[in-house]
Amino acid sequence: MMFLDLFKEKKPILGMLHLTGDSPKEKRAQCLKEAAIYKRCGVDGMIVEDYFGSRHDVVDCLKALAQTDEYVLGVNVLDNFSFSYEAAALYGGCFVQVDSAAGHLPPALDKPYGEMIAAYRRSGDIQVIGGVRFKYQPILSGRTLEEDMRLGLERCDAIACTGEGTGLETTTDKIRRFRELMGDYPLVVAAGMTPDTVGEKLAIGDAAIVGSYFKEGHVDTGLVNEEYVKIFMDKVFRLREEG
Repeated sequence: MMFLDLFKEKKPILGMLHLTGDSPKEKRAQCLKEAAIYKRCGVDGMIVEDYFGSRHDVVDCLKALAQTDEYVLGVNVLDNFSFSYEAAALYGGCFVQVDSAAGHLPPALDKPYGEMIAAYRRSGDIQVIGGVRFKYQPILSGRTLEEDMRLGLERCDAIACTGEGTGLETTTDKIRRFRELMGDYPLVVAAGMTPDTVGEKLAIGDAAIVGSYFKEGHVDTGLVNEEYVKIFMDKVFRLREEG
């Protein structure tokens, strides 16, 4: 199976579940509430991430979400590819997101990192979205973007592209440059998408990860607001109808 085959619709939208709450119980309850909002509004998939939680919260929420088969679930335990992959495989995920697949490590550390990813991919069928020149990630490889992209394409099933930070626009020029380097390989625009920019960005990219726009105040610390999700997805539905 290819990454985009996980989704029923073309140009899928993936909503972030950041695990907001003051206790594991609150995080689980909020995660289930936000997942239900995404489902009602037609969001195509969801990524459970330890942004405000722990790896244990990720597992707890995955177990709860896996009680139904109506969610297409991904996992991102930040800076821990192994745990992300194993949690997805055990608890109903079908893909993982890793913030950097290539470029963020010096050469001596990059080779074993790439070998580790390759070993996991040989062992299972979990799809991998990997970042190249991803927000907040250092560039330590000593390689060009073109060289790091080549490695990223070898290590992943889709490449994620972002701007400089959470909630900040991923520029169309950067998305276009990635497309030039990637050809037809799946390209995920992973930050800064809004209803005003989704048409322009997804005319080039193949999917989007949305977090901040869906939340109160359009900031990462907010709770998911159903009206914002509906506004965004209504624009996506119109774009799909227009072809």
